[in-house]
Amino acid sequence: MLDAPNPLDTPLNGLKKAAWLKKLEQITEETGFFQPLGERHCAGYIDEKPILLVTFETIQGIQALSETAQPLGWDLARAFGWSHLSVISDGDTWFRDSHVYGFFDRLIDDGFFEEFERVVFYGAGPCGYAASAFSVAAPGATVVAVQPQATLDPRVTEWDDRFIEMRRTSFTDRFGYAPDMLDAADQAFVLYDPTEDLDAMHAALFTRPNVTKLRMPNMGDALQSELLAMEILFPLLARVGEGKFTAADFAKLFRARREHPSYLRGLLARLDVADRPYLATILCRNVLARMNAPRIRRRLDALEKAAAEGKIDIPPARS
Repeated sequence: MLDAPNPLDTPLNGLKKAAWLKKLEQITEETGFFQPLGERHCAGYIDEKPILLVTFETIQGIQALSETAQPLGWDLARAFGWSHLSVISDGDTWFRDSHVYGFFDRLIDDGFFEEFERVVFYGAGPCGYAASAFSVAAPGATVVAVQPQATLDPRVTEWDDRFIEMRRTSFTDRFGYAPDMLDAADQAFVLYDPTEDLDAMHAALFTRPNVTKLRMPNMGDALQSELLAMEILFPLLARVGEGKFTAADFAKLFRARREHPSYLRGLLARLDVADRPYLATILCRNVLARMNAPRIRRRLDALEKAAAEGKIDIPPARS
């Protein structure tokens, strides 16, 4: 007898927003539940157990990052038999909505999170803020937040001019200041690029005894995309779900950047801006000894030409 097809294998790509939401509702109603949360939010649940992954995502982000336009957690639900709760917004809202607050209140009252051996909250950017803020609903959870904002309350973060349109939104009522909401978490991991000043300033606000800050220097302002491109986000979350993830584990995974072209180009660009031709040459030769990189080859040729003309000093080429 053939096994019934897994509803999570259903691709959602190529659908307009209304049709996408309808299909998401059909699939999650079949495997758990679907809950509209006001005009700009919804939640879909896949019931598997014993581990629950809670992800905060935007419709636009899902459609841009997934070839099948599926919520991020579906891959892990399929691969590991985890339960998955996806809380989804239409655009960047930071999930500051009374309907979302009420939804988590009902989950708390129903003892929903107590049914699982382990609960993991995940999000990036505004969704990283939400993953941190709403994790208070599940004491003892583990949180992975990529480039999270701590708050957009201008009395605290007036130096962040990226989201001025959100300054009238309250970040001081329920589930408000994300770093404080992490006090109930078992562990939290905050991933950020220390060379991105505003992200680093937000990360500093998350300093807590139960928070481990994982630095990703020279990776830029789209860390979730880079983690996916390096194929290390899912292994990271899988390890977190096992309850065994450490900073040393991240360091091993992050070595994938050594083969990641956008990281290598960005690092080379920073050396060029800093006028460090000696180090830039060492980097180019190291990369070209390991992989084919035409743009870095052209930069090395230019450096060696400039050195031959006596304009810069670089290390001699090895014979």
